[in-house]
Amino acid sequence: MNIKQFYDEGLAHASYAIESEGLIALVDPGRNPNPYNDFAQTCGGKIVAVIETHPHADFVSSHLEFHQNEDATIYVSKLVEADYPHSSFDEGDSFKLGKLSFHALHTPGHSPDSISVILKDENGNDYALFSGDTLFVGDVGRPDLREKAGNMKAQREELAKMMYQTVQTKLKPLSDHIIVFPAHGAGSLCGKNLSDERQSTIGEQRKSNWAFGDLDEKTFVDSLLEGQPYIPKYFSYNVDMNKTGAPAYQRSISRVGIWSEGASISEGSLIIDARKKEAFAVGHIPGSINIMNGAKFETWLGSIVAPEEHFFLVSDSMAELEDLINKAAKIGYEQLIKAAVINPKGMNARESRFKVDEFKTNPDKFTIVDIRSRDENRNSPIFEKSINIPLQELREKASEIPDEKPIVVHCAGGYRSAAGSSIVAAVKEDVEVFDFSEKIKNFQ
Repeated sequence: MNIKQFYDEGLAHASYAIESEGLIALVDPGRNPNPYNDFAQTCGGKIVAVIETHPHADFVSSHLEFHQNEDATIYVSKLVEADYPHSSFDEGDSFKLGKLSFHALHTPGHSPDSISVILKDENGNDYALFSGDTLFVGDVGRPDLREKAGNMKAQREELAKMMYQTVQTKLKPLSDHIIVFPAHGAGSLCGKNLSDERQSTIGEQRKSNWAFGDLDEKTFVDSLLEGQPYIPKYFSYNVDMNKTGAPAYQRSISRVGIWSEGASISEGSLIIDARKKEAFAVGHIPGSINIMNGAKFETWLGSIVAPEEHFFLVSDSMAELEDLINKAAKIGYEQLIKAAVINPKGMNARESRFKVDEFKTNPDKFTIVDIRSRDENRNSPIFEKSINIPLQELREKASEIPDEKPIVVHCAGGYRSAAGSSIVAAVKEDVEVFDFSEKIKNFQ
């Protein structure tokens, strides 16, 4: 038996390849098929099966591509009503892979169609649980992502009750030695208290995971629903794409046009400028949004830009543009890119320089906008008179910000405020807009 975990830091997404006697099954693979093909080549195996634990909201899967290219069988719950060729994989169903076997458990709660998968070893003993977004290390999956997604109309409280029953009847009876391989780790928006640990055991979760505690249904449901993070704009788009099956990765990203340096972008276009904020401050196309290339680029891209929109992608090098296109493809947004452009023409707008000493002397001269989450603002207030508009809502609500005074935008460390200040500046053209940037750390 050979189990390989693939971990995407940007999306905090874990996927798996399981090999036995030269046959390989994948669980919840990401959009790029290359790492899994490389694994198959290294171990001299063939990918013959792909298991989808549910239609994921936070990334696009490559399951259809493996079916088309490798003739791999896709195993997914019939409740998904998947539009691609598949084999139903529900409670009581199983299939063999070399000396191993995979067995489906219906584990609703994160979504009504979620399954978890028990891997049995060559002796027929339970060895591991691939828990998808049902069980994480330290938490269980959030129940509020399926209210408007595809054919899945379950309400959050109903799903939270399903999760309670899943924990009580499906997870708690499992043996302590079973290894838990979840689909996400810390930083994922599919839960709220995920651990940095990327695997665990049922026994460890029985001791440390709050969901395994002796809780009645109401207490469990209230705890699960409280304090869940925001839902990015792209989540329902990904659910629908995963239900249908995404286009082939390499072919799709190759269709994104990369324009030469100095090309002109039509006025009024939505532009995502991914350069460092220092370069953006020196010069950019007016109205551009500065989502810097970084560990969470794809999440913030899909939180700020809706899947109904199309945009130009701007950077200052070919290598970075290719990296950005690959990141956008993780969430299916490569199909929304009109073109990727190196340092386009018209980058003459400059950011106003924030004078922190002037702010310290008289902060009342400024309108302060806190673009952290509501929980961050409530639990760790920084300025008493700030206006709290979370970054993911800012494009829709920036016009509500008073403009009698200069506006200063802050987050917790400077990454989000680069995007936030650029969004506000695009709306408030007649007032100075400043980015607090990393200087905010001196006020916390």
